[in-house]
Amino acid sequence: MHALREVGVEVPEHTLTAVTGPSGSGKSTFLQCAAGLDRPTAGVVRLGGRVISGMKERGLSRLRRTHIGFVFQSFNLLPALTVQQNVLLPLRLDGRPRDPARARELLARVGLEGREGARPGRLSGGQQQRVAIARALITEPDVVFADEPTGSLDQETGAGIMDLLREAVDRQGATVVLVTHDPSVTARADRVLRLAHGRLVQDSWAGTGTVAAGGVPRDAAAVAGGGPVR
Repeated sequence: MHALREVGVEVPEHTLTAVTGPSGSGKSTFLQCAAGLDRPTAGVVRLGGRVISGMKERGLSRLRRTHIGFVFQSFNLLPALTVQQNVLLPLRLDGRPRDPARARELLARVGLEGREGARPGRLSGGQQQRVAIARALITEPDVVFADEPTGSLDQETGAGIMDLLREAVDRQGATVVLVTHDPSVTARADRVLRLAHGRLVQDSWAGTGTVAAGGVPRDAAAVAGGGPVR
């Protein structure tokens, strides 16, 4: 089966893009290919004008450490580390000075003030998800990819997370691409991409309405091509 087929998309800088669609439509595969975590069997992935789909793993790892934040659907926290140590881990791996004050600030923003010393196993699924979001933002990355970042959260907490992601775009100049099933999340996106059966079937921009895949609304850009991803 083809996880993705003929998906050609260009995501402009400093925007928040939501990727939607039914389960099995290719959303997570799209996100992981865009972040360099999966390699497409055909087609090209570029990040900041640089082709990353053919890069060696060492170069990809360096690129992810320095320019990308990723929120995994399964969180991927290290159980032996405390909450604060998990958040600071990207800085440690990249050889940068650790910034405990920034980690505490982010944890407070996601509602986990006072839980810095806890281990992930002592947290609920929603709390672990918020740690993963703080970890993705600690390096102030150019691009944040997030797979269902509000999926385990109540409505109020989810709204706070969206405030944080919008702030990363609007104030810090980051680019955010996230997968979601939540209409309240898509309502705050600049652009919504809808996938079905591995294909892009809808592309809508805030204020321009919805266009079928292949149409390009005003001020939007699309990259044609892209072969199947197996």
